Amino acid sequence: MRSREFLGHHELMVMLAVLRLGRDAYGVPIAAEIAQRTGREMLQGSVYAILERLESKGLVTSRLGEATPQRGGRAKRYFALTAEGSRQVRETQRALEALWHGLTKTAGAKP
Repeated sequence: MRSREFLGHHELMVMLAVLRLGRDAYGVPIAAEIAQRTGREMLQGSVYAILERLESKGLVTSRLGEATPQRGGRAKRYFALTAEGSRQVRETQRALEALWHGLTKTAGAKP
């Protein structure tokens, strides 16, 4: 990833969900994890589009699991962060913490 390119809000949420889920990270539980933790629904189609974009950037990798009869013989596609993906998440965390540092709870609130 180029140094001037930043993770988008949704990209970061998907990557954090992938980290939380570990080896069980595929579309359905990723969307569920985001909804549970944030209270915001994310469509599975959006999750997969983000995952494909992240994979093309080299931030996640994917592997196919076993085909199951419950899925009509289709295999689940599992995702994991790459070393670069982990680095970008940590860098984004540090940048956001630096921006938040020193702000009061009411900063920006209208009187």
